[in-house]
Parts: sequence; C-alpha cells; structure tokens
Amino acid sequence: MPKIESVKKVLIIGSGAIKIGEAGEFDYSGAQAIKAVKEEGIEVVLVNPNVATIQTDKKFVGDKAYFLPTTPEFVEKVLEKEKPDGILLGFGGQTALNCGTELAEKGILDKYGVRVLGTSVEAIERADNRDLFRRTMLNAEIPIPRSRKANTLEEAVQAANEIGYPVMIRVAYTLGGQGTGAAYNEKEL
Repeated sequence: MPKIESVKKVLIIGSGAIKIGEAGEFDYSGAQAIKAVKEEGIEVVLVNPNVATIQTDKKFVGDKAYFLPTTPEFVEKVLEKEKPDGILLGFGGQTALNCGTELAEKGILDKYGVRVLGTSVEAIERADNRDLFRRTMLNAEIPIPRSRKANTLEEAVQAANEIGYPVMIRVAYTLGGQGTGAAYNEKEL
C-alpha cells in the first residue's frame, strides 16, 4: 500500500441501489470510508447511482459525487476526468467489487495510473471464487466442509450421495444468501 502522503485523491465506488433489508451495511461502510479518507486530508470522489443513500448525504458525501451507474464504462470516464491516485473497491458491495475487478482486468486502472488501495483485486478474486477460496483455505491448513460443484440436478444428487446427507445447497452466484437451502434426503434435494 502506498504511503498516505502520495495519495491526494481517491475514488470510492459506492453502494448503489438499496432495497429494504438489503445492502445497507455497504452504504454505511462506504459513508465511514468517505469520512475516514477526508479526515486524512485526501480528496474523495464518489461514484454512486443512488441519490438516496447515506454515502450521498451532505454529512458524508465526498468532495465530488457522480450519480452514474457503477459499470466499468462509466467509472472509466470518471477516472479519466478526475485522475485519482487510488481507488477503494471494498465499500460498495458486490457491484463495486465486480466493477473494480473488471476495471483491473481490462487494464483501465493501469491506463490511468490508479492504484487499488485497501483490499487488493487478487484478494477480492480469491474471496469471490469458490475454488480459489477453497484452495487458499486448504493451503493454510484450515479445515473446510466437503463440497462439490453441480450444474444439473443429476450432478447435485450424485454430489449429495458422495458427501452424505444433510447437504447445504447454494446457487453459484447470489447476493445476500438468496437461494441457499438444506436437504436431508434426495427428495428434499
């Protein structure tokens, strides 16, 4: 992580849309990030498409706020215009993480000389990719539950028979744990 003296301006990708009972923690953590970065005397640029968030409240909002979709195309335009030294990806939930990862993969962050501050893209990918996360845990000798990946009902039944019931089922990509359930036998699965 670069020394704080070398960082004069930071872009924070915000939490975006919030529904009742969903993603409020990202809005709050993003607001706290804005506050902490500003306390260090660093200029804050926020990209957040939702005007009705804590992050966009007058008490927390950065020095500049762009109410744009959190997509690589829109964020790149802000990077080009604002020329921040760094970017914080960990304060806007899955949408911000996905956007930041894509910006890095496409070389856009390198193109504008923007450094990822805080949680690295590699760490985000390791936590987000179940196979990478599993290998990381095993390499650190941390026990994990037995698991299998299945793309069809037949594969799921075969995996459950190998693992043994009860099994927990989770869809490959979900926000907020939706789609997770337990099965105690093949019929429930």
